[in-house]
This record gives sequence, C-alpha cells and structure tokens, in this order.
Amino acid sequence: MAMNYNAKDEVDGGPPCAPGGTAKNRRPDNTAFKQQRLPAWQPILTAGTVLPTFFIIGLIFIPIGIGIFVTSNNIREIEIDYTGTEPSSPCNKCLSPNVTSCICTINFTLEQSFEGNVFMYYGLSNFYQNHRRYVKSRDDSQLNGDHGALLNPSKECEPYRRSEDKPIAPCGAIANSMFNDTLELYLVGNDSESTPVPLKKKGIAWWTDKNVKFRNPSGDTPLEERFKDTAKPVNWVKPVYMLDPDQDNNGFINEDFIVWMRTAALPTFRKLYRLIERKSDLHPTLPAGRYYLNITYNYPVHSFDGRKRMILSTISWMGGKNPFLGIAYIAIGSISFLLGVVLLVINHKYRNSSNTADITI
Repeated sequence: MAMNYNAKDEVDGGPPCAPGGTAKNRRPDNTAFKQQRLPAWQPILTAGTVLPTFFIIGLIFIPIGIGIFVTSNNIREIEIDYTGTEPSSPCNKCLSPNVTSCICTINFTLEQSFEGNVFMYYGLSNFYQNHRRYVKSRDDSQLNGDHGALLNPSKECEPYRRSEDKPIAPCGAIANSMFNDTLELYLVGNDSESTPVPLKKKGIAWWTDKNVKFRNPSGDTPLEERFKDTAKPVNWVKPVYMLDPDQDNNGFINEDFIVWMRTAALPTFRKLYRLIERKSDLHPTLPAGRYYLNITYNYPVHSFDGRKRMILSTISWMGGKNPFLGIAYIAIGSISFLLGVVLLVINHKYRNSSNTADITI
C-alpha cells in the first residue's frame, strides 16, 4: 500500500518516521558544550607580554646551560684506542690472522687525578647493534631460564639456533657476537714497579636485568648439569656455564653478558666493563701518573672497519661527560635573549613613529 508524506514533516532532513512513531531529532542538545558556548580564553600577544617572555627564557636558560657545561667539563675522562690498525700501535701485531692468542700493552699517562668512583668502559665504532634482524635474534624466554626454550630456542635465533644438532644456549646473533677482550689496568710507581688496579666486575648491569629479565635454568644441580644437552655459541671459546667461577655471576646472569645483550641504538657506543671504587677520601681513586693497559686481544673489528677503545671516566650528578645539553641550553637562551632585544628595538622604533604620525594628523 502506498503511503503519502509531506517533506515538512521531516525534522532536520532526517528520514520520515513510521506511522504512529516518534519523529527523530538530529539536532544537538541545547547544552553549553554541544552548542559551543563554553567560556574560552585567547591570549592577546602584545609587546608587553611577549618581550618579557623572551628575556625571562634567556635569563633562565643561559645560567642553567653554563652550570651544566661547567659540570660536564669537570668530569675526568680519557680514551685509549687500541684497534691496532696503525703500524706503530702495540696491538698491530694482533691483527695477523696467524695469531690466535695475542696480548698487547699500551702505556699512557693521567695528567690529573681521578676522584670518586671511576668507570671503565669498552667502546666500539661502526658496529650496528640496531639492525632489525640483529635485535630480534634472541630468545628472551630462554634467557629467563625457561627449560622448554632452553632445549627448543625460538626460530628468531637462526642461523645461531642449533650447533652440532644441539640447541645453542644462549642462542642468537647478539649473544654470538659478545665482546670478549680482557682489559687489565696497572699503575706504574716511581720505582717502575707496577701495581694492578682492582677492577670490580659485579654491579655493572641494571638491577632489573640482573634480577628479573635474566635467569639460569632452575634446579639444585650444578650449573653445568642444568645446561646439559646444549651447545655453546659458535664464536664462543667457553660455554655459558664457564663464564665466571663465581656462581652468582655465571651463566645467563653473568653481568658482562647482560650488559652486552642490552643493544645500543647508535653504531658508535660504549658499554660498562668494570668499576674502580674509591677506597679512601684522603687519596684519589686513580692518582696522576703513569699507567699501562694490558689487553688480551680477541675481538676482531678490522673486517668491518670498526674501532675499539677503552674509556676511563668519572661521573657527576648529571651522568657522564656530555657537553651537548649545556651547549643546547646556552644556545636556546642566547637566541631567545637576542630575539627579545631585536623585537624591543623594533617595537620602540615603530611605536614612536606611530605616535608621531597620530600627532601630526
């Protein structure tokens, strides 16, 4: 049956309602929010409000930047490159493919004493730990001590998943490329006798990594028994359960291993290697004088044009040595202050000319 309707009966262009039904109203509710009647505030930018803002930013940022920059410069830091590509370098002999185990020694001098705790880092250049496939090449369940993942690692670990028909522990490209140079520091006395500087190897990893993310397989048996039926990574000399005689720093909870597994974001990076703790407030941690670095050269970098270095550094309340933040604050503050001066001159010039024109008219 056909039905006639009048277009005027429709409300706000909506479809006609059914006979006997209620007309649909698509009009927004008459509220302050839906009718856009809420109170609003819009700043009026005038010379009296803008110019003080520029000057205040400049006066705040410049002193902060100077303070951060001076603090960064007060941090003691020294870098020793021991790649050995230069013929005069003591480590040049270690680049020969015929040398399997090489030890080289580099002498250096500290011009100023290092106070407080000193941090020893190893640094690598041109090493892209941020490559997508490299970052994914690990099994976090295996590293957390899961027995099933220990014997059946994730396929993300290919081609470092199995070796000699056994699962690799730890699997993946990150673990397989772990840094394995050994660095030893000696102080040379006035009588030319050398004294080893004590290096602390525990306390270098993040607490959450050491106590949460990384776990050895559970059990009361010796660690070697818990890693039974697994193979060591291809490039490793020793299996994971022989990384350290200290069982609190062995296996997956070895702190050198944990530090390496936290991948770097940039191709040039440093990772914490050892701590040199201050023993006495009366004496500097590393007094000025002659030192030498004993290096067991194992980690190859010349195949990808990489470089290796050892860094000794102190820290401050803002962390390690990095002048960028202080320079950035000083630059922003100076630009803001300069803009304030320029706008003040422009405002003074044109305001006076405008007043003069009004009087003339």
